[in-house]
Amino acid sequence: MSTAMQPLAVTWLGHGTFYLVSPGGQRILIDPFLSDNPSCPADRKRPEQLGGVDVVLVTHGHFDHVGDLLAVAQALRPQIVANFEICTWLERKGAANTRAMNKGGTQIINGIAVTMVHAVHSSSIVSDGDIFDGGEPCGYVLRFENGFTLYHAGDTDVFSDMRLIGELYRPDLAHLPIGDLFTMSPRQAAHAIRLLGVRRVIPMHYGTWPPLTGTPTQLREQARDVEGLEIVELKPGETWRAG
Repeated sequence: MSTAMQPLAVTWLGHGTFYLVSPGGQRILIDPFLSDNPSCPADRKRPEQLGGVDVVLVTHGHFDHVGDLLAVAQALRPQIVANFEICTWLERKGAANTRAMNKGGTQIINGIAVTMVHAVHSSSIVSDGDIFDGGEPCGYVLRFENGFTLYHAGDTDVFSDMRLIGELYRPDLAHLPIGDLFTMSPRQAAHAIRLLGVRRVIPMHYGTWPPLTGTPTQLREQARDVEGLEIVELKPGETWRAG
């Protein structure tokens, strides 16, 4: 007997952190930055407050993306998807269930196709006063159980091969950074939208600290020429459902 699918539920926890519930009920956490995240709601600051996590996706090693990764790994024991370097570091810290991969690769995890794609940024891990190689940063394309496809860009500048991501995977929804300074600004993110051909976007990585000045309003203005575009502006803790 087939199980009825539910709409994908996307909850923004502030900055670059998202909590997803897939159409098949899989709980996915992207870039766990909770306890020290000034944008994260007070009732989501600890791993046990999340309501369970089956899979964690890690885009790169910076503190504002892996700040609570070890805590989540130890408390909830999810499968953890990251590049080889981050998975090696996790294993040395005692984490289990790592699922290392690299750009261009796809693996099926609990019925969801997870593809690692390029991002233009940097990556390192600061741990116990030392700095470790975090490998290369990445984004992810997730094809869910019902075929709905999400592109999570991670921290990145716009790059011309976003057109290939659009052509290969045809995302229904994109999470794009807009804060400027460390990632794309709204102007660059608007061009990313054109390259991807995507028509639904959730902005991220803005407003966490004063230097991250980009706003969804600026993104709407910069992308006003894109016909049919929906900018889904979430407040931290709010949930959007595909439908």
